[in-house]
Amino acid sequence: MIQPLNPTNVTAKKPAAKRKQGKSKILRNVTKPFPNSQKVHVEAPGSKVRVAMREITLAPTRDFQDQLTQNPPLRVYDTSGPYTDPATKIDIREGLKPIRAEWIEQRGDTETYSGREVQPRDNGYLTAGHAEFASQRETKGQLQPFPGLKRAPRRAVVDGNVSQMHYARKGVITPEMEYIATRETLGRQNNAGKHAQTDLRHQHPGVGFGARLNNRTIITPEFVREEVAAGRAIIPANVNHPESEPMIIGRNFRVKINANIGNSAVASSIEEEVEKMTWAIRWGADTVMDLSTGKNIHETREWIIRNSPVPIGTVPIYQALEKVGGTDLGPLSRHAHRAGRAGRRLLHHPRGRAAALRADDRAPGLRDRQPWRIDPREVVPLASSGKFSLHALRRDLRNHARLRRLLLAR
Repeated sequence: MIQPLNPTNVTAKKPAAKRKQGKSKILRNVTKPFPNSQKVHVEAPGSKVRVAMREITLAPTRDFQDQLTQNPPLRVYDTSGPYTDPATKIDIREGLKPIRAEWIEQRGDTETYSGREVQPRDNGYLTAGHAEFASQRETKGQLQPFPGLKRAPRRAVVDGNVSQMHYARKGVITPEMEYIATRETLGRQNNAGKHAQTDLRHQHPGVGFGARLNNRTIITPEFVREEVAAGRAIIPANVNHPESEPMIIGRNFRVKINANIGNSAVASSIEEEVEKMTWAIRWGADTVMDLSTGKNIHETREWIIRNSPVPIGTVPIYQALEKVGGTDLGPLSRHAHRAGRAGRRLLHHPRGRAAALRADDRAPGLRDRQPWRIDPREVVPLASSGKFSLHALRRDLRNHARLRRLLLAR
């Protein structure tokens, strides 16, 4: 017996509005506070900077005489941002509150400018019609522009430098450094005393391997500044990501964890990528790397950055490859790669430029020139055959350090 095309016993597909509502319900699961925990904000010593922490309520301890001893609450380093704060209303369509925007404006070394409009090719579409069709589909590959951002992008003023290392070497202690000092000091006082090796509170001194692993009970803003100025630590604090909470990566500070997320060309959606990011920071990720491929890379990255309280890193060459079709690399140039970066890369990733700047041996006028004399402003094809070559890409990545020195010299 032939079954009808639309049998009555088959559940009809839910409308797009209801499916969106279901996804939002999933997102609400990651905004619940931790059990027996609450979000607290502590002011940095001598400053009005408020540092977010997680305070855990501990159960009382019962001794051998059946007596209960109350334990004070324990405050720990928290990377979940405002998502675990019941007092904060989370709306991923509006993004997080830019907590660092006031600090950036007060320094007076940045200016706003009119960035270029997002083009269909930024998301992997050939024409505006293709992008419009993708925005109306009801599948997981739907193109959803971020609706919440109303502010203009920022950049350094002429001959300016807005990196935390620049401030540190000038002797300036920024609010970001004060925030980090309070964060990193957390819990060090509890281990200040000397304990026997059989005691669980005992900490081994460790091996410095050239680093200054001093037994400090308090991390001061001045110590943070010295470490950044000496190049032993970095503070990834992009002026176009004011939603991020200041953190530091260095030998003399806490171990940091990076989480890799990303959609693919055949699965996942923008809202699911935001959900992945929130789950990652909920369980302790200090930074997140967006490894998205396929369509909608630009908008996916924008949604993640606007809703992330931790630094976000990207791989710009993935977007550059998508803009030239993924396999035909003939049109790939430094200009296409820079457009792929679009000023949104928040953590340094050296692989991208190397593949885009590698000169073709048979390119006109470049065969006899040394690699360190190639003008980076020239449009240089990646491969003369126009096809993807894994061997050539690996060779290019091995030479990225020399090409990076070329760019810095320019």
